Amino acid sequence: MRTHDRLRIAIQKSGRLSDPARDLLARAGLSFRESRDRLFCYGESLPIDLLLVRDDDIPGLIAEGVCDLGIVGLNVLAEQDYERRAKGEGEAFSVVRRLGFGRCRLSVAVPQDWDWPGPQRLSGLRCATSYPALLAKWLKDNAVDAEPVLLSGSVEIAPRLGKAETICDLVSTGGTLVANQLKEVAVILESEAVIAGPSKPFNDERQALADLLLRRLDGVLSVKAAKLLMLQAERAALGELLKLLPDADAPLVTTLDGDGSRVAVQALCRTAVTWQRLEDMKKAGASALMVLPVEQMLA
Repeated sequence: MRTHDRLRIAIQKSGRLSDPARDLLARAGLSFRESRDRLFCYGESLPIDLLLVRDDDIPGLIAEGVCDLGIVGLNVLAEQDYERRAKGEGEAFSVVRRLGFGRCRLSVAVPQDWDWPGPQRLSGLRCATSYPALLAKWLKDNAVDAEPVLLSGSVEIAPRLGKAETICDLVSTGGTLVANQLKEVAVILESEAVIAGPSKPFNDERQALADLLLRRLDGVLSVKAAKLLMLQAERAALGELLKLLPDADAPLVTTLDGDGSRVAVQALCRTAVTWQRLEDMKKAGASALMVLPVEQMLA
């Protein structure tokens, strides 16, 4: 029987979300010792452990209480959520944080030479998919009478094999669709990696650990593209300079030694600080401009 003084997180053992998930946790200060079977990682820096599993298993492991949190694609989480609802089962997991990587979309695609007046074009046809619950909901919402055909892989070749006339599959760049003479016509779900958790908060030590982890992850994610901008300027030029920093948090302004007419400014910029922006700031009166990377931040 597992104790509740350690937090257990399930992540994909291998696949497109595995390495980014491990990197994110490492940047949040977590380190692990991997078991010999490479299915479990013991947390060394914090009492937070990893389970290495198939991504399709993660929502079920959360629902059953085998793990506490999971890093999984929103597409997988939403599919299993609608499956549970269709069976009359209650909510068992929820999205705790969106992580911004592993972006893709679940889309309907048809042969390239088809016209697409709208969803009714699918009426009476078969649509191959690995996401039958999400597809069925979309068809119902659009009042379309089509037949979902469940395939576990290679969905894009279903029309060529005569399994279905259309498909509903994950799309990243669209290159696979083009290679199979298909075109994307409707987006059912915009997906990305998320942290999933139970529908109710923990009532033991795990909640404090989860809060600590989420604070660290929020800090990591918030500085992903952030830069610290430092400059000096005449106090009278501050108004014009701040107009060039619409993406910055409230800047720290410090009076320099002397008569107080000059100030030093530090601003955390949330988007790219381009050469053009630096040139514009110099023209507006800034000097001693420096742009520094932000490694860590705790709000």
